Amino acid sequence: MDKESYLYKYVFDWQTLDIVLGGKSSLDSKYFVGIVENKAQGADFLRGYGLSPDDRVASAELFGNFQEALQFIRRYFLKEGNPDGLDFKIPNSLYMINDITDLFMMASKHAKNEEDRLWAEIVLKVMHTILHVDKDLRSKYFSIIQTQIFDRYYRFINRDGENRLYLGTKDSADANFKIPLVNFETKDKKSRDSIIIKLMHKVDNVAEELFDRIGLRIVTRNKFDTLRVVKFLVEKNIIVPHNNKPSRAINTLINLEDFKKRYNNLMKVAIRNGLSEDRFVQALEREAEESPVDKQRIPINEHTAKAYNSIQFTCRHLVKYVNPFFKDFKTLRDMAQGPERESVLAKKILSMDMSLIAGDVRFFYPYEVQVVDEQSHRENTLGRASHQEYKRGQVQSAMLRIFSPLLKFKNKELN
Repeated sequence: MDKESYLYKYVFDWQTLDIVLGGKSSLDSKYFVGIVENKAQGADFLRGYGLSPDDRVASAELFGNFQEALQFIRRYFLKEGNPDGLDFKIPNSLYMINDITDLFMMASKHAKNEEDRLWAEIVLKVMHTILHVDKDLRSKYFSIIQTQIFDRYYRFINRDGENRLYLGTKDSADANFKIPLVNFETKDKKSRDSIIIKLMHKVDNVAEELFDRIGLRIVTRNKFDTLRVVKFLVEKNIIVPHNNKPSRAINTLINLEDFKKRYNNLMKVAIRNGLSEDRFVQALEREAEESPVDKQRIPINEHTAKAYNSIQFTCRHLVKYVNPFFKDFKTLRDMAQGPERESVLAKKILSMDMSLIAGDVRFFYPYEVQVVDEQSHRENTLGRASHQEYKRGQVQSAMLRIFSPLLKFKNKELN
């Protein structure tokens, strides 16, 4: 035996270490999977991933994810489904796969050629993202989550006798507690494809890190009223700042430090000169308009146009879900303790461990709030700041990320 034969035990996979220790995403790694020599190793990887390759139902579901990944790639990333897509074709070798472990082997240098191997990796990356969307436990509670969050706001969204929208309470005669609104919008549930696209261009490629599946937008008459809206939401405990996610707060609407100085000066003027409320509010509205934000100092989503102006923050709501089955099962258990308690069915019911059935489920769920004045909102929805451009940018970013190795191999560039 050679003296150096022990060295194989100390060979490191530096790429994997970079993912685990360096904060790099597996989607950006040179090789998406390590060496998979045979089907058994592929099955071992799937078990480690948390899947069950020996379960027929689970295997069929996984193969369904494979088929969906192929369709998704064609729909969004290739010219046959998207005019802005790549002029590529999925190799026939991928359509011949009927066992997912074969896909792992193809992605691990067992392909007929390098291009097929890169395509296998592309499909696995999309499958990985789809699995994270499918296995998000909270998704089954979505309608309940949505109702609980929106109801906190709907209580204070009202119209006056002239059908004008305002934020406030119906029984308040004081106009100070009624903030005029131009619009109140709730975001529709994100489509499955939108979630997949969004995850593909995020460094944290997991569904738990999506913060805007639920969202709402409050549009005010002017910039000063956006601050009044935030003040109202906090004072009424509609939002609890302690539950906000600090890193998700973005203000490209008003320079708060500058406005605070102007506000303090104006307060002194109001006290010294006895300004009327109308004149004081008009002055505040003017000062808010004259306190622009220096966007060079604000980290903004790479897909958000620089022309986009708003106040955005992410709240976390404590969702309370009451399990209807628990109540029904408890009733059934009480019935089993009646005259028929010696029956086989009653004994079986009474022997069941109720501690395994949760009476209710409580968890925090993030949602996004956007507050914007009417003029900024109008500008946000036009041209490069529009939502269509934003979505297009996301698709292009995801496409470049997933296809980057193949593009380099073929000496192509994404236009």
